[in-house]
Amino acid sequence: MKASICLGLLAVAQSAVVPNGGADLVARHDGKLKTTPFSFTSTFHVVATPDKVVDSQNNYTGGLQGGSGIFRFGINSNENVICYNITINGFRGDYQSPARSATHIHEAAVGKSGPPRIAFPNPVGDGEGLRTSIGCLTGPFITGINASGTDTGDGFHVRQIEKNPSMFFADVHSSLAVPGAFRGQLGEKNYC
Repeated sequence: MKASICLGLLAVAQSAVVPNGGADLVARHDGKLKTTPFSFTSTFHVVATPDKVVDSQNNYTGGLQGGSGIFRFGINSNENVICYNITINGFRGDYQSPARSATHIHEAAVGKSGPPRIAFPNPVGDGEGLRTSIGCLTGPFITGINASGTDTGDGFHVRQIEKNPSMFFADVHSSLAVPGAFRGQLGEKNYC
């Protein structure tokens, strides 16, 4: 199972579109050009359901009934990279969030609300069927949510997820379920 998750994320990451034909590739600390972040230090498989959603007062809301999501993450904590393969089903309404997108990793324990630390591109697709979002992001991360004058992604590093994954959850927000359509807690990490 662990090998299939790692290989599956590797295949997804390698098929991700590189913007500007690779013009945005980042130089490593040793001055060499980094051409691929596709060795992962850990991976996560998260199942998101409506019954896990809480509002800002930590009350369970029931989310968006009939919807669900699978969030697969590959992390390279040496390079501060997170690759993602997000598939949601049964989503209704419009994406809605004050953040840059409505699809996030937040920092909070089970049953608690917390700030987004990473904002992912919203999954695309038709109607209530399958929608997907696939790619990779490299820190520094910007969520678009300012808490006390600082973006909630400011200073965040993916190694924080690896150190305590149970303190993070993935979710997506809908205009019909603003606190969250469905949510899933990150759990045991898989090492690649």
